[in-house]
Amino acid sequence: MLLPTLIFFFINSYLPMVGIYYAFTQFDFNTSLFNAQFVGLQNFQFLWQSGTLTKLTLNTVGYNAAFILLGNTMAIAFAIMLNELRTRWFKRLAQSVMFLPYFVSFVILSVIVYNLFNYESGFLNTMLQQLGSEPVDVYNKPWVWIFLIIFFYLWKNLGYSTVIYLAAIVGINEEYYEAAKMDGANIWQRVWYITVPMLKSTFIVLLLFALGSIMKGQFDLFYQLIGNNGMLYNTTDILDTYVYRSLKVTFDVGMATAAGVYQSLFGFVLIMTVNYIIRKINDEYALF
Repeated sequence: MLLPTLIFFFINSYLPMVGIYYAFTQFDFNTSLFNAQFVGLQNFQFLWQSGTLTKLTLNTVGYNAAFILLGNTMAIAFAIMLNELRTRWFKRLAQSVMFLPYFVSFVILSVIVYNLFNYESGFLNTMLQQLGSEPVDVYNKPWVWIFLIIFFYLWKNLGYSTVIYLAAIVGINEEYYEAAKMDGANIWQRVWYITVPMLKSTFIVLLLFALGSIMKGQFDLFYQLIGNNGMLYNTTDILDTYVYRSLKVTFDVGMATAAGVYQSLFGFVLIMTVNYIIRKINDEYALF
């Protein structure tokens, strides 16, 4: 039964690792796959000499850190609240409403955001003008988009994360709660001393999985919301969008692969470090 899974990961995860070779070559579409000119670390100079690698790295890691920490914290809170609901129809309705945004494509999300914040006819400025206030040019305020991007990411993905934690809560043995009730524990004490500790292992596993791709930003989210608005690049540009804009004309396979290698090595070192720290604290929660 494991064979299909092993074949899947071999074809889609391990076999493509051979492509790392292209990060050190000047790929030419007129030659064979492994007959490209070897150029050493020349492709990596594209990242170092751009002068923006530090900013791109900080933006990418910063946004993903906010996505991971806020997303998991809010998902745990909402999962606990949903689990404590006793009205079954309302519980199902709340789950469906929360999960629905996950199926909204980023293209549709960009249309929604544009119609909300468009300077001339957006919903926000229309309401402000009707109230007698001056319109606000949101697309010319870079700092605002730090919060908007985080908000819309959480809006879109919170329902999915909540379902994962809700499934973990459902799997907790009810005898723990019954024993706590017999000892006089109220609902807050049961949540804090039983539910939250029981979710620790799920949180750590999801955290480690997320850290492995912390340098791979949500390209669809950033590109669809920001597009080619240069006014917002300073606070919203991540490595994926920068590489895409830089290489979409030349379509340089070597430089794009070099950027991917940088992202993968960064994530590999980070997840190994965090896993080592967790194993030292409590090896039961470590991935390996």
